[in-house]
Amino acid sequence: MKTITITFYILIVLGIPACTQPPDTRGSRPVGDGCEGCEAIFEYGKTVLTSTDTLPDYHESGPKMIVSGTIYQSDGRTPAKDIILYIYHTDQKGYYSTRGNEKGWAKRHGYIRGWIKTGADGKYTFYTLKPAPYPGENIPAHIHPVIKEPGIQEYWIDEYLFEDDPLLSPAERNQQKKRGGNGIITLTRNKQGILICQRNIILGKNIPGY
Repeated sequence: MKTITITFYILIVLGIPACTQPPDTRGSRPVGDGCEGCEAIFEYGKTVLTSTDTLPDYHESGPKMIVSGTIYQSDGRTPAKDIILYIYHTDQKGYYSTRGNEKGWAKRHGYIRGWIKTGADGKYTFYTLKPAPYPGENIPAHIHPVIKEPGIQEYWIDEYLFEDDPLLSPAERNQQKKRGGNGIITLTRNKQGILICQRNIILGKNIPGY
């Protein structure tokens, strides 16, 4: 009888790991209102993310641009640590161009994309070229951003738009939901002639269900 009992307990103990599901490292609390393609934020592979990234187009021909800012917690004051920011945008002709070896969402987002992870100060910077608008359309040039914070499902925030863009009409401005804060940025030039701009992001701001 003792042998049967001991065997029973051993089987239970050994069976526990097989029945236990691994934790969902992609965030357990869903927010937002749907986010097609946002899972691309996990496609950085084995790259060690830092607070700065240089997108693959930066050394190509076109208007060089440096985008920086601070990501804050929902109070709008406390810098947010360990936040992943994924960005992607069109090339100088307005296309999400590929190089032919893309996998996953890169087939649609193109090769001009990057990933950033904030440190304790919440700051981020990325180097890229100013994107062109879609050819033959009245949609302003833009940069797509996706946010992933610990314990929360990834979600999209307002696109980076450019204040001086002639396609940024009053109607387009009024359509902005200001998810994560205001996404319309003003470009200036530094001493090297490079376009610079700043956008701060507030986690959860105007995100449904946050």
